[in-house]
Parts: sequence; structure tokens; C-alpha cells
Amino acid sequence: MPEIPAGDLADAVRQLRRASVLVVGDAMLDRYVYGRVQRVSPEAPVPVIAVEREVAMPGGAGNVVRNLTALGAAVAFVSVVGDDQAGSDLTGLIGGQPNVEPWLLVQGGRATTTKTRFIAAGQQLLRADHEQSSAIHERLAERLVRIAADAVAATTVMVLSDYQKGVLAGDTCQRLITAARAAGRRVVVDPKGGDYGRYAGADLITPNRAELALATGMPVESEEAIVAAAETLRTRHGFGAVLVTRSEDGMTLADADAVRHFPAEAPEVHDVSGAGDTVVAVVAAGIAAGLPVPLAARLANIAAGIVVGKIGTAVARESDLLEALTPERGALRKVMGRAQAVEQVERWRRRGWRIGFTNGCFDLLHPGHVHLLEQARGWCDRLVVGLNADSSVKRLKGPSRPIQGEAARAAVLASLASVDCVTLFEEDTPVELIRQLRPDVLVKGADYTVAQVVGGDLVGEWGGVVKLAALLPGQSTTATVAKIKG
Repeated sequence: MPEIPAGDLADAVRQLRRASVLVVGDAMLDRYVYGRVQRVSPEAPVPVIAVEREVAMPGGAGNVVRNLTALGAAVAFVSVVGDDQAGSDLTGLIGGQPNVEPWLLVQGGRATTTKTRFIAAGQQLLRADHEQSSAIHERLAERLVRIAADAVAATTVMVLSDYQKGVLAGDTCQRLITAARAAGRRVVVDPKGGDYGRYAGADLITPNRAELALATGMPVESEEAIVAAAETLRTRHGFGAVLVTRSEDGMTLADADAVRHFPAEAPEVHDVSGAGDTVVAVVAAGIAAGLPVPLAARLANIAAGIVVGKIGTAVARESDLLEALTPERGALRKVMGRAQAVEQVERWRRRGWRIGFTNGCFDLLHPGHVHLLEQARGWCDRLVVGLNADSSVKRLKGPSRPIQGEAARAAVLASLASVDCVTLFEEDTPVELIRQLRPDVLVKGADYTVAQVVGGDLVGEWGGVVKLAALLPGQSTTATVAKIKG
């Protein structure tokens, strides 16, 4: 397709938040266990991992939901969990997502699909799966279809996220597609297995290269072969379009009008986990927002390049997409929203880097500030600065402050080589931000004592340290403001 200006692509990204999408499919719980390996077990030649922390998040169709909400879309989610602790945890995680209407049905005696990954020094040592992939009970499947048929009328696009864990078994997919058609809604499918007749009539289907080969029995080694296989699949089952994800080779979109190739957008690949979920979410949101399918696919390709550059099952936020489209932002890339900052810190931590944190108003940056930040950066590998938002500064300093707005203060901080990330907080103290970032080093000026440093007790709980930076005498924003006022 013709080259689209970055400004037009950015406008398209902003339209994604208008989308309303129904997701039906196999929900999973992804658990990540992080720790250190310093010895081999005396019981067997296997590493011993000293567990430091655990993280849980929705996986499978639940990760499609995560990606949609990260774009600002409204989501209805219909799935099935077991009556176990994992099912309860997954229900809570889904319910905690913004703009989600969850319908998580419970089947007694069924195991919720759980994937547990053990990670040390940024490397996955082992994955343990706990699952039951047989078809859900027939009566439960009837109820699921009824709920989805009602929910589809309130949304614009239906996504079927099939991981072959039993939720979409049998004729469930065809019944759901029929319900969507009756409501005049479009259907996007993330398929599995070799029988794509189950998805016949879908508007868009998103196999990867291996899945395309399995479904057609055709070679897929070359671009021409992929096009031939995609066209065969499209015409055989009446699909509106086939979007083939090709890993490091990008994507290919085949529809009735044309074939389009999208080169890979990733500058570097760290982890492909969940990239397919991101593609499905972005292309579905794009179609739901009224974008042409080729444009939605282009945005999905950019989003895939973003998530494979992250570690773990990640999402592409609106801010990530806009940043990818505006590389000229330079130092302003360091200015991040809280969720983005938490994700960035997690990526740094998985590389074994020591995370530092300091905070302040930083109104009228002066040599004292620069001196403190340089000391802080010397105690860590990456330094995050928590910046008081304008509302917080006014409460702390009075109605005449800040002298500079939060955007200007953040930009100046981001221009410093000693600062790796700047994120704002509205609260009077950064304690909640510290709780979410979990820094290894917490830095304040030497005009405090260790006991007075907000969040110092928290940092101590997870083995971090508090450092007091030496101050430059005679340097303060208050004194500078007084001199300006004469």
C-alpha cells in the first residue's frame, strides 16, 4: 500500500480508543517466578532458583483483552475458568482491567489453564503447564454462546481467540460467527489446529506461517508460496482476508482486492511471547474503529514490532505506538506514564540491572539538582525520577508554584544523561509509585535522614538500600525564586 505519513498513522492510532470489541476464547493465567541461581542442587544436576518475587497476568484470550484495554478500547470478554485458585486469580485480574465487561463462566472440577515460567538473569529456565484442554460442558457452551450473542450487539467486532483449550471446541465457533453475522458484526479469528472450516465465513483470520502450512498442506518457505497458501485458505473457507504473521519477515495481507506485504518493524527481538495476541487486538480495534483493513494491519505490524522488543508477555499501548511513529522525540522518549515506566523498569530488571529512584518537584533546575542526579546515577544502572505533577507542587509549595509546568520540567530532566526515565505522580508523596517500581536504590538529599525518606521502609523490605546524596551549598529553588522576585 502507498506510504502513509506518520501524522496520518498517529491519527489512526488515536482512533483505536473508540473501538468496542467482544472477545471470546480460551483464558489462561500466566505466572512468572523470578529469582537468582547461584548453585546446583545436591539432589540432581539441576539449578536451584532462590525465588525473589512472582507476577501473574492474564494470558491467551485474556492477553488479547489486555492489549485492547492498553489501546483504550472497550471490551466485553466471554470465557470459562475452573473452580480453582487460578480461576479466582484470573477472574480478579480480568476484572481489574479498565473498560472490561467480563463474563467468566465457571466449570466445576475443571483446571484453569496456567503457565508458570521460572526466570533467572533474564533467562527462562523452565515452563510448567497446568491445564485441561477437553471441551467445556455442553450446557456451559450453550450458555457461553447465548451470552456472546447478546454481547455482540453492544460491540462492533467479535474476536475468537482459539488456543484449543476447550472453550471454542465443536461447533461453537460456527454458532458464534452466525450470531455475529445476524447482528451485522465483523469477526476476527486467531486460529489453531488444521481444520479452518470451523471458522468459515470470518472476515479476517490471522495464522502464523506454521499454522498456514498446517491448515493448507502447502509450502510456505517463500513469499510467493505464502501468498498462494493464503489465497487458497481464503477462497476455500470464504474468509474476507487472511493476515499471515511471518515473525522476522513481517506480515502478509491477502484479500479479494490485493496482496500487501508489511516488513518487520522490530529493531531488536527479545521475546515473541504474546505477539500474536497483540496483532489480533490491534487489527480488531482498527476494524472496530472504522479503519480500512490494510491500515489496521499496518498498525498491528508496528505494534508487533514493539512487543517483541519487550521481555515477557507484553502489550503495545497507545503511547508506545505514537512513540514508534515519532522517533524524532529524542530525549522525550524518557518521559513515560506510570504503566509504561513500570514496564520499562521490569525490562531493565530482567537484564540484571540495578534500578535507582529519586523524586522531587525539580522546579527551575539548578546545579544542586544536577549534582544529586549524577550521584544517584552512580549508585545504579538505570535511574528513574518521580516528578511531582503541577497539582502536587501547588499543594506542597503554594499557589504560585511551580514556576514551570510539569511538561517543561519533565523535558528538562529527560535531557540529562544521568536520567533514564521520568514519570509523574499526582500524590503528595511518591510512596505508591515506589511500591510499583520496586527500586533497588532510593536516593534523597543529605538534608534528610534515612528514617525520614518516604518509601525507605518499603525499599528495605525487598532488600534495597537508601542513599543520601551530598548537597551543593547555597543551591535551592526557593532561593532562586526569591532572587528572581528581587
